[in-house]
Amino acid sequence: MFENQKDIRFDDDLQLEAYIFNGVVQAFPNHFHEYFVIGLIEAGERRLTVNNREYCIGPGDLISFNPMENHACEQKSGTLRYRCLNIKQEIMQGIARELFESDELPYFKEPVQHNTALAPSFGALHESIMHNGAELEKEELFLLFMEQLLSYAGRANPSAQRKEIEALCTFLEQHYAERITLNMLSELVQLNKYYLVRLFTRHKGITPYRYLETIRINKAKTMLEQGIEPAQAAQLVGFSDQSHFSTYFGKFIGLTPGQYQAIFREVAK
Repeated sequence: MFENQKDIRFDDDLQLEAYIFNGVVQAFPNHFHEYFVIGLIEAGERRLTVNNREYCIGPGDLISFNPMENHACEQKSGTLRYRCLNIKQEIMQGIARELFESDELPYFKEPVQHNTALAPSFGALHESIMHNGAELEKEELFLLFMEQLLSYAGRANPSAQRKEIEALCTFLEQHYAERITLNMLSELVQLNKYYLVRLFTRHKGITPYRYLETIRINKAKTMLEQGIEPAQAAQLVGFSDQSHFSTYFGKFIGLTPGQYQAIFREVAK
């Protein structure tokens, strides 16, 4: 039904994004999101890397990425048919509060559930969202699926990172729109440049530059959702030109900035 295309819906009732990719062979570079990603592979085999661990995923496998968790994937065989939901942290926190009376964010220790028994319930939920089902139906399907899914999750991220890495991440998150050099980062944490890059990559699974570019793309997504034009968004988040911005956006999101913004213009009508 969704042959050779990428389709996205923003569900105003559930306040989440639903994607479906079909006939896709595009590789996605190492990156992260500020939200949870829950996805189901329906066709094709991919090579997935999460936090420097490699997985082979195929039809029937459910993936779950925590916020800020680096991941990359490339096609291994066939073409990809993939459904996913992007769930903001505040929405996930509300679900945890509703289901478990806890304000702690869930944390998925394993990013892949092979041949998951959750495929039918996830598929029913995703179909209802993509076809603009009744609000009550979507809410019921969403809560029932999340109750099953979160039974596999723990609470809170147990990993600790060095204070230098925390300082670098905070700096990049606060100054993403500015010109940032390796010398600046080196002086900030008093580490030589070579050791800084190795240490950051070992702890985050991603280089400082890729971390910065990912932050910029995530901030740009929010701006596009708010109606800011792509050229202005590119400038506001620190890209040197719109062409550079569009190239990175396509690599990370799988859509052009204009295509992504069009989804939210439709919702606003």
